[in-house]
Amino acid sequence: MRIMGLDYGSVTVGVAISDALLITAQGIETIRRKHETKLRQTLARIEELIKEYQVELIILGYPKNMNNTIGERAKKSEEFAEILKKRTGLEVILWDERLTTVAAHQALTLGNVKNQDRGQVVDKVAAVLILQGYLDFRSMQKEHSNDI
Repeated sequence: MRIMGLDYGSVTVGVAISDALLITAQGIETIRRKHETKLRQTLARIEELIKEYQVELIILGYPKNMNNTIGERAKKSEEFAEILKKRTGLEVILWDERLTTVAAHQALTLGNVKNQDRGQVVDKVAAVLILQGYLDFRSMQKEHSNDI
């Protein structure tokens, strides 16, 4: 089993995939589209990756506002989650992604990635952070349930 992490943006979707042991997340690619509402090719590519990596669960970044309210981007993520569920038949979990893009930019800065190159990979790195957060939470929950 593998899990897919997605960072859904207005014209890009960062994609990450877990390893088979569900321990680590690896960035796969950034899917780009010309317009926010043009999802056909984006969805087709996600389906190809699901088949290629034998994905059984999708974790979708959920960009809540800092005060925990739901804004326009979060609503668009909810809509995208419903589309993904219908299209793929997989469970889609919305995962709080607050500050993951900031963390991705910081990681790229620390890695000495040039400003002009960051735009090419920041969404993929954000997807890795989203998925890794979920994997760590899942692992912690599993350890905690074993302690009881």
